[in-house]
Amino acid sequence: MENGTEVTDFILVGLTNAPELQIPLFIVFTLIYLISVLGNLGMITLILLDSCLHAPMYFLIINLSLVDFGYSSAVTPKVMAGFLRADKVISYNACATQIFFFAAFASVENFLLAAMAYDRHAAVCEPLHYTITMKKSVCAHLAIGSSVCGFVNASIHVGGTFSLSLCESKLVHHFFCDIPAVMALSCSDKHVREVVLVLISGFNVFFALLIVFISYLLIFITVLKMHSAKGYQKALSTCASHLSAVSIFYGTIIFMYLQPSSNHSMDTDKVASVFYAMVIPMLNPIVYSLRNKEVKSAFKKKMKLLFSTQI
Repeated sequence: MENGTEVTDFILVGLTNAPELQIPLFIVFTLIYLISVLGNLGMITLILLDSCLHAPMYFLIINLSLVDFGYSSAVTPKVMAGFLRADKVISYNACATQIFFFAAFASVENFLLAAMAYDRHAAVCEPLHYTITMKKSVCAHLAIGSSVCGFVNASIHVGGTFSLSLCESKLVHHFFCDIPAVMALSCSDKHVREVVLVLISGFNVFFALLIVFISYLLIFITVLKMHSAKGYQKALSTCASHLSAVSIFYGTIIFMYLQPSSNHSMDTDKVASVFYAMVIPMLNPIVYSLRNKEVKSAFKKKMKLLFSTQI
């Protein structure tokens, strides 16, 4: 990398410099991170322990929970530490590592949500062939393919960002190392990299959203052909959790990245970043537990078993 000897560390501006807000924000972010960790790891544990949840959809949810755990852990602990220290320095290598894992997990989640849309299409449109369409090997290929695409995508972005020649300023106007914020420090022509960033991110999001759109279009057509209210309600409950997760994730990502750099406001980006970097990984297990009867039933069953053994 060109700038390996020029810059050895960066200084993160953080969310706010107000001293009176540091401790309250630390407490809030700690609670968010704890809920995220407990929710995602709890979801994984519950699915693994309950044989009723050993279905293709829940295999994909396990992968989503693992991604959300890594997604949140790539950013939140460093942010929490920043609230307790006046010095918000992050080393060059740590910054590159944070960008890599954050971009990788975000990209994997993008492709996983598309894979889950295909799974919902198979469940609603082809229920009799569902076990054949979504057999174990297919689920494994979808999960592995999502991971490979995500990490390759992250490698391209990190390579493009850190191949830029950075200026003397080490001040990153963000609370963590994000690609647009680090690119802003470059004194060389970064137009090509920005175009590549938007094109690759845009293609990934568009490709995943296209799969989601086609899947739900076919689901909608199938639902319209149903003549029973019970069938309609079952189809709706099957897709409700995934639709909620899709709306939250893509709404924020599109707002964040698919806009020209000239329209970027760092303060606006910070607020949006809190949501997609910390709140989304916390919300997904809540969405999939509160809006899923099978998960709620399995959780109640395990709680009753736990309390009965203690008594």
